[in-house]
Amino acid sequence: MYYPRHIESVVARISKRKPVLVLTGARQVGKSTMLKEVYKDVNYVTLNRPLVRESAKENPSLFFDINKPPIIVDEIQKAAELFDYIKDVVDEDKSKGQFYLTGSQSIKLMKNVSDSLAGRAGVIKMLGLSMRELNHVAYREPFLPATDKMNERSKEPTTFDYSKIVSFIHKGSFPELYEAESDLHDWSDYYSSYFQTYIEKDIKDVLNIQDESAFIKFVKATASLTGEVLNLSTIAEICGKDVKTIRSWLSVLESSGLVYLLEPYHNNLNKRMIKTPKLYFLDTGLACWLMGWNTPEQLTSGAMWGHIFESFVFAEVLKSYYNDGIVKPPLYYYRDTDKNEIDLVIADGDYLHPVEIKTTSDPKKSMVKAFRQLENIPAKKVGTGAVVCFAKERLPLADDVWVLPVQMI
Repeated sequence: MYYPRHIESVVARISKRKPVLVLTGARQVGKSTMLKEVYKDVNYVTLNRPLVRESAKENPSLFFDINKPPIIVDEIQKAAELFDYIKDVVDEDKSKGQFYLTGSQSIKLMKNVSDSLAGRAGVIKMLGLSMRELNHVAYREPFLPATDKMNERSKEPTTFDYSKIVSFIHKGSFPELYEAESDLHDWSDYYSSYFQTYIEKDIKDVLNIQDESAFIKFVKATASLTGEVLNLSTIAEICGKDVKTIRSWLSVLESSGLVYLLEPYHNNLNKRMIKTPKLYFLDTGLACWLMGWNTPEQLTSGAMWGHIFESFVFAEVLKSYYNDGIVKPPLYYYRDTDKNEIDLVIADGDYLHPVEIKTTSDPKKSMVKAFRQLENIPAKKVGTGAVVCFAKERLPLADDVWVLPVQMI
């Protein structure tokens, strides 16, 4: 079963403006599936196939004589030789929507785009299925807890179902898991295969890893530290590697679309603000598999349930921005040396909207006391805030702060 993706409208918009569209995202989030569904009449070729890849590398001119534009090229970073040829084609023929390029390793991909296709390509980032997409919600605005936005979102209510939400968090957001009925054995088999494919096809393309077991420990460590301020020394100690190596490995996880480093909101006037990013593992299903939580019940009864829920909510918010074509969303967190912390801060013009993320169904005013710290930031105003949680309905909590059910993201 194909779930229509909200990013489809962004693809259509950019393909009318640019000759080249570049779609990045983790392996198996549905990039090529979406493009083939939307552009059924466009040629499709994947460079995952060795013979096709060698043909592209050895003779890119002949490759595109055989595979004429408009064309979808999957895993384009595997044949960097094609980029200069694409540049020559679009410089000669400036028709829009000629090349649809996908890649799951954006370090190599974006370097080639910057070198060869600057100004010629529109870039989009894609994550897995969102709650909105799974529930067939038509609302497509980037998440913002402003009252007018939430009033608009409330016009399309989504039924609260705690078990269903927890199941989605545990299952993860990869589309293949939702194409047919599946059980926990299918879930485990899927992630086992996914992780092995990721190491063999993505990591070994980028990193010359001699110690595979240490890298597996590293990935598990990042999953176990999701939702926490990044501490490279802690991860290095777990893996038995130096910080420089961990930093390199982390950059690959980030460029693969598996983790996100959320920067803190700060300005140069406030020296008390923490400036270290926060680490989020973006697919909670993969994180659960890595940590050995084989059922939703094990997840919710574990000590990390709060961090996993926070990671899930953050990923859903991030999807809402990516699905609107915003590749650098205005998302931050706040923390100062007095340990005042706000899980998520969304910048919107002169306003900063604070968001707390809690597993409770009955949040208290004390949970949002740190929101007042934003009043000390010069030239900024504090916008409407929210506590995203398992409440069944949207209710006021304090002045300009709402209790917001997670299904309303």
